[in-house]
Amino acid sequence: MPAQLGIDLGTTNSLCAVFRDGAAQLVPNGYGRYLTPSVVGVLDSGEVVVGEAARELLVLHPNRACARFKRWMGTDRVVDLGAHRFTPPELSSLVLRSLKADAEAFLGVAVEAAVITVPAYFNEVQRQATRVAGELAGLRVLRLLNEPTAAALAYGMAEPAATRRTLVFDLGGGTFDVTLMDCFEGTLEIMASAGDGYLGGEDFTDALVRWALRREPEPFERLEATQTQRVGRLRLLAEQAKRELGVGGATRIALPDRDGTLSADAPVEIITREDFDAATAALRKRLVRPIEQVLRDGNLEVAGVDEVVLAGGATRDPAVQALVEALFGKRPRCSEAPDLVVAKGAAIQVALLADDRAVSDLVMTDVCPFTLGLEISKHLLTTLRDGYFLPIIPRNTTIPTAREQQVATLHPGQTALDLKVYQGESRRVAENVLLGTLRVTGIPPGPAGQVVAVRFAYDPSGLLEVEAVVQATGARFQATLTHHAKTLDAAQIAAARARLAKVKFFPRDEQRNLRVLLFAERVLGQLSFVDRPHVEELIDAYERALWSTDRGLFEGLREALLDTLAQLGFSLDEDAA
Repeated sequence: MPAQLGIDLGTTNSLCAVFRDGAAQLVPNGYGRYLTPSVVGVLDSGEVVVGEAARELLVLHPNRACARFKRWMGTDRVVDLGAHRFTPPELSSLVLRSLKADAEAFLGVAVEAAVITVPAYFNEVQRQATRVAGELAGLRVLRLLNEPTAAALAYGMAEPAATRRTLVFDLGGGTFDVTLMDCFEGTLEIMASAGDGYLGGEDFTDALVRWALRREPEPFERLEATQTQRVGRLRLLAEQAKRELGVGGATRIALPDRDGTLSADAPVEIITREDFDAATAALRKRLVRPIEQVLRDGNLEVAGVDEVVLAGGATRDPAVQALVEALFGKRPRCSEAPDLVVAKGAAIQVALLADDRAVSDLVMTDVCPFTLGLEISKHLLTTLRDGYFLPIIPRNTTIPTAREQQVATLHPGQTALDLKVYQGESRRVAENVLLGTLRVTGIPPGPAGQVVAVRFAYDPSGLLEVEAVVQATGARFQATLTHHAKTLDAAQIAAARARLAKVKFFPRDEQRNLRVLLFAERVLGQLSFVDRPHVEELIDAYERALWSTDRGLFEGLREALLDTLAQLGFSLDEDAA
């Protein structure tokens, strides 16, 4: 019987879980780890690699690998990697395909569907793009589930015995969400959500990179554009340093030279915990406003929050935990690994949708994170001005929901209306997000004021359907707003699926071995000139054996190479994120 997954499609890392034997079970990848770096790379051969091998490729050849593309979901950005050109949904689909392959290898059955999590503050366009990514990966997307809600499910907050007001503080690699929820008698009711779609652990890493380059005369943005390999390698070193600072008071960061080479005698910066906290103070300050908004929207004071739950790998930062404790006057709950909890919750949602007896008593509601409405015109004195926003579904309305509003023609003899649908909170549509346009035709000619009833229906996956009815004729017009979203339409999806079907993946079982080769090449420049010749000989022999059929010779050379590097202070496992 085909399996269904819960997938946490993250900015920095992605992972999946399956619900079986009454519990959510995480799925290991080909490395035996749960976290797969959300990185896609293209080898010289044109084959695609995903995960840790791609992350090594990103450092060595940044023009042939890409990361952080979750932040581009819903945009028209295009990325060239080698001879391939990818959109953000296509890049995400490659990560999803990799997770799907790992799950099929682990479970021994085909995977045909998934619940995919998204930041609660993802707008409609970003959600559409995520659904497209799932479809391109060959998955039937059962539901898009908000990440904080998934975390709450993993913590058992909808269990019958749970009765409390909980705030989920979800700081992931690229996004920040805050969700306030009411848990009672087996029901998980979302009260309000807020967040920042461009704030996460990657920004804390970048702050450390900026600190390391603070003495450079050129601004960071220019260095990032002109010294890509240097900044890319420094990001990897900064990520390692960030983890070390989470448990220690100081660490070292070696500085690559302008072309990205990290030599044995590279200059070294010593960074203390205090330095890091100072470099990231502005980022932590940005965490406060969404918390204030969600409490305001939920009509709740800080004292009314019974517990705070942490989700997302960036919440491991001691300064972030201290901020949460200071704001709420209580230690946050973090009994589950924060970077694994969302995938577990997604698997529980799969079980809920399947009416699994282990979770059949749970009831869950969610909310619309943004206000949805139409562009209208207003009479201001004697002038008719357009560009104003008419809210129809207010933010933090419980979903699924449907709301109706009447609009009317502006001019005598007008027989058509273009209903422009926006998402946002501004009074003017120029500052909101255009989701799409529904054209209404066949309005009988007559005086201005011919009525059209507009109905918005918002489903549990956060997808919007719009229906318009001409009052005079009863004619109906409908749309699921995808044609103006900066993602793929039906024809483009079909074309992308056909194109991606031709993409060759580097063999899954060999990616671990490829990663060893790329890792060895990356650290080679850090060795002394005494040690380098011997290691380079081992790398040459290993690369020859990688393509040979003598597996015994290959395994022996692999172990010899890794042992030699470990003796010189470079461990593959310790280097992994």
